[in-house]
Amino acid sequence: MANTATLSSKFQISIPKAVRTEQAWAAGQQFAFIPKGKGILLAPIPKIEDLFGMAKDTNPNNFRDREDRF
Repeated sequence: MANTATLSSKFQISIPKAVRTEQAWAAGQQFAFIPKGKGILLAPIPKIEDLFGMAKDTNPNNFRDREDRF
């Protein structure tokens, strides 16, 4: 693991530059922390404009909800 970080006394972690560059993360990016056993999953939260057009070919008719499941 070449890309490591240390938790500061203010409970902050700096993401290594190699990781930031590879993922194209910028200052101000928001993240979700998802607990996974003894670790966490760090996932960027997309901006709403980045999601535009993702469901352009979906058909909203005949959708399923929790009531029609077994």
